[in-house]
Amino acid sequence: MRKILSTHPLHPRATSMLAGAGRLVVASALDAKTLAAEAKDADIVIVRAPLPPELFAGASLLRAAIRHGAGLDMIPVEAATAAGVLVANVPAVNARSVAEHVVFTALALLRRFRIMDRDLRAKGWLAGREHANSTSELAGKTIGIVGLGAVGQAVGHIAAHGFDLKVVATTRSLRPAPERVGFLSIDALVEQSDIIVLCCPLTEETRGLISRERIARMKPNALLINVSRGPVVDDEALIEALRKGRIGGAALDVFATQPLPPSHPYFSFDNVIITPHMAGITEQSMMRMGVGAANEALLVLADKLPVNLRNPEVIERYRRRFPAD
Repeated sequence: MRKILSTHPLHPRATSMLAGAGRLVVASALDAKTLAAEAKDADIVIVRAPLPPELFAGASLLRAAIRHGAGLDMIPVEAATAAGVLVANVPAVNARSVAEHVVFTALALLRRFRIMDRDLRAKGWLAGREHANSTSELAGKTIGIVGLGAVGQAVGHIAAHGFDLKVVATTRSLRPAPERVGFLSIDALVEQSDIIVLCCPLTEETRGLISRERIARMKPNALLINVSRGPVVDDEALIEALRKGRIGGAALDVFATQPLPPSHPYFSFDNVIITPHMAGITEQSMMRMGVGAANEALLVLADKLPVNLRNPEVIERYRRRFPAD
């Protein structure tokens, strides 16, 4: 029976879908040595944790690495391609979940929810209520979106149509701007936005994109929300700006080092919201991602190509490894 290795448990609906196609195994640990060992006899790997490049060299039966989500930074695509392994993902299915998280954290920062809640519980009604005098409304502000893929478009739609925000964006894509979205350069966006939302993939181009120089150009009360990847932001520069009160605050769901160490400076700021890389995780999105990954796995096991193939240059080599029946 074919082996389907998943780095994490899947939604029950996805597990049920795969039951007749093979033996679903959840990795016993997520370290490189364990993943490489447990993938040796796997036909499919479903990915929610970083895979080591050496996994592909030792997995002679492996047909596909399928990302449970959109971002491909957890899969060493070059190593997979060199080994003749298909790479696929499940794009856009958690875009609404991430977009709602962006709005939630923006509102929580503007209404000073963390410090209000803390003082209400510790010091009483009036101490908590006092913070209301320095809170702010979301409507009328400018939100700048970096990266206009599925997540960025969902953020822009909610912001413009739900909260009457002015929406500007910067993107590498040449597609026409969605309704009520204006395009700006990254520097102009940083300077003009009250809320900056990072929705871009991690690439060599975006690594360090929110640099010390760009943080210095932000408005004094601007908020930075990162739902992309940690290395897009210069952590040292952001921490310095927060310490000096140079920006209004930040909501960070992703980090250069994960899990974030408990002693990390980000935890010390009242105007920083920390979440454990869960902006795109809800019961509904887990079902959609799991079902999407299962569908791609079933296609590959049926000797078809996945719908969302991300390394098409591998097809010829893959077909040599697995000739059609």
